[in-house]
Amino acid sequence: MKIQPLPPLKAVVAFEATARHASFSKAALELNVTQGAISRQILQLELYLGAHLLDRTTRTVKLTRTGEQYFQTVQHSLRGLAQATGQIKHWQGKQQVTVATSTALASLWLLPKISEFNSLYEEVELRIIAYDHVTDFSKLECDLAVYYCKNPPPNMRVTPICSEEIFPVCSPAYLARHENLSSPKDLSECTWLYLDESEKDWVNWQDWFSMQGLPVENPKRRININSYSMLIQAALTGQGVALGWRNLIHAYLESGALVQAVSTTLQTGAHFCLLEKLEVTSGRKSVENLRSWLLQLA
Repeated sequence: MKIQPLPPLKAVVAFEATARHASFSKAALELNVTQGAISRQILQLELYLGAHLLDRTTRTVKLTRTGEQYFQTVQHSLRGLAQATGQIKHWQGKQQVTVATSTALASLWLLPKISEFNSLYEEVELRIIAYDHVTDFSKLECDLAVYYCKNPPPNMRVTPICSEEIFPVCSPAYLARHENLSSPKDLSECTWLYLDESEKDWVNWQDWFSMQGLPVENPKRRININSYSMLIQAALTGQGVALGWRNLIHAYLESGALVQAVSTTLQTGAHFCLLEKLEVTSGRKSVENLRSWLLQLA
């Protein structure tokens, strides 16, 4: 059954605040409107009800008998609505978890796995925010953070999730056009997809050669890209050879969309890490659930 008649709710709120404060000015300040707006809303309510709520023969705010009775009912109803709303908002706040990560990790690693987490913890509301080129991880506004760390950031609780394994990758079609690829030296005949220098923590092509004690080669041509996700997209469409982090491109390797260009692989001491602020202990079950799930991916 339809609930009726219902008064104009905005006017009801204005009336409740005015009656509670016994002041138009205080009600206007609380509701962030003008005194004139408060007066007009109450008049609108009176016209709707067909009854006077305020005694306008006095200079102060004084309720009529009808106004006093209506105020008691209105205040009780609004308090009940506020309490129910607060309980829901508090529950949602406890259930929402914010995780910060880079664009690359979000698009290539985390988002493809989120459906698994959602099926396990349907009550948790995930909020994923992507920040690249972070200089101070402790200033991130989040419950948990996941980042590639060449050097673990100070003043953070750092838990490795997965190790780093890097090797050249390309599309099968690109490999077919360069069928003589068999060693790192042969990569000099290829187009290198190069991650922009703004990502200083990531291993670049020169690092990849030198960290394995190999002579540093120079590419036939080079394409600079400032996003790892875009770089992998360029590799998928046959634009050249990219350095692939196994944990980020695992799905493409499994599907055959990307293949390892040469067999040489670099393994370093760096990791993709779970980062937490030392001074913050949420104690929320939702955060602990996400934390445990992320560590199980290791």
